[in-house]
Amino acid sequence: MKIILISLDTLRASRLSSYGYAKRTSPHMDQIARDGVLFEQAYAADIPTEVAHTGVFTGKIGLTTGAVSHGSDLTQLPKSVEWLPNILRSAGFTTAAVDNMYQLKEWFARGYNYYINSVGGNRWIDGSTVNKLALPWIDQHKDESFFLFLHYWDAHTPYLPPESYIPEFYDSAKDPYDPRNKSMEPAYNHSAYPFFKHHHYDLVGEVTDSDYYDALYDAEIRYLDDRLKELDDHLAKLGIQDDTLLVLFGDHGESLTEHDIYWDHCGLYEPTVHVPVIMRWPGRMPEGRRASGLVQQVDLLPTLLEAIRKEAPNGIDLSKLKDPTGLDGRSLWQTIDGSSEGTHETVYLSECAWQAARGIRTDRYKFIRTYDAGPFTRPPRELYDLSVDPEEQINLADTEPALAEAFELELEDWVQRKLHGRQDPMVVQLEERGLPFRRRIEQILAGAGMTWDEWKSNPDRAQFDEAANKHSHSK
Repeated sequence: MKIILISLDTLRASRLSSYGYAKRTSPHMDQIARDGVLFEQAYAADIPTEVAHTGVFTGKIGLTTGAVSHGSDLTQLPKSVEWLPNILRSAGFTTAAVDNMYQLKEWFARGYNYYINSVGGNRWIDGSTVNKLALPWIDQHKDESFFLFLHYWDAHTPYLPPESYIPEFYDSAKDPYDPRNKSMEPAYNHSAYPFFKHHHYDLVGEVTDSDYYDALYDAEIRYLDDRLKELDDHLAKLGIQDDTLLVLFGDHGESLTEHDIYWDHCGLYEPTVHVPVIMRWPGRMPEGRRASGLVQQVDLLPTLLEAIRKEAPNGIDLSKLKDPTGLDGRSLWQTIDGSSEGTHETVYLSECAWQAARGIRTDRYKFIRTYDAGPFTRPPRELYDLSVDPEEQINLADTEPALAEAFELELEDWVQRKLHGRQDPMVVQLEERGLPFRRRIEQILAGAGMTWDEWKSNPDRAQFDEAANKHSHSK
């Protein structure tokens, strides 16, 4: 038995053809979905990358593990917390990863016989790099029961797809650098600009058309899709495709200008928390199944463990594959086989990087409680009826105060139940360190001789660029 778990970093569900997008971004992922199971309402309970993946590999949400904040030096994961690669290795699987999250936190390398760090000479990792490392490893271990984790970053900023992928998604008659187009001004004059200037805008160039950025994102997905086809074709060539349980998931999505978020993954809105989850296991899972109920990423760990117990592969010690205690995730198998549509009636959401907020997603409603808006302007409470307002434009918190209050009380009760008397790690983070990404902006501003308060009162791109240039020349 082979398991390949694939993280598609920053992949937004609604930008895939199989999730209803009109453009042809994902033909091979669509084929995988037709050959397997697609979960229409899969959610990232904790965002962004660091906390989302911690949830995947523990089967537990951030409030349970304490990992709620991305990029914080306060976050630790004790070795006593059960970890999927450790569990599988102890049962007899050969475990491997092509990944770079060890750069973020040491626990992402736990449990692997082979941890192949995808960070190389170039700062940005593309799917070709991942495949160049992964395919030879698969060749060498194709006759073993293995668990392989692959982490593709193509949909993450900066969007730098090969030039040949862009024309399919951007009108060649348009000029993305036309100075008469002012659609990029809100992004360039945003409080988060100092961070994205270095990590994104300077790398792409003086783009003036915001549609071009959206097109670059689509082109990155299309490029990623071809890399997944390359991987899948290799499995078929080796004759192990039918023996491989393939799992694709997005760790979080991406906002493309919605809610004042410009090509980034913060905010508990649908573009960022609604993610793709697609599975294929020939002969063991139904073909073309589309599950419509709520599921979340922490469901993946118990699902994989149950899959192994069902298969009972030779040489694997099934006694080592019991579900860890205290899981927040639930096995997806009843949803896979059609006896249910989902695993949760409610998904609780959390972020603590650019902003600090928690939320509730039910089949109909989204409630968001913001504690620190960081570089954004947010009301403390947001309530959306997604059945009539899927783009979350009409905040009902003031017009439906009783409903908003009921959701807030439910959220507070859920937090206390999960904490079991422990300190709230989000409160600790805000009190002791503040928001990690605001701290990054403050460091960048300090390098330009500016303070956060000065910048926040007037986030003018020209002002920052001038200050940054003067400061660099004075060194």
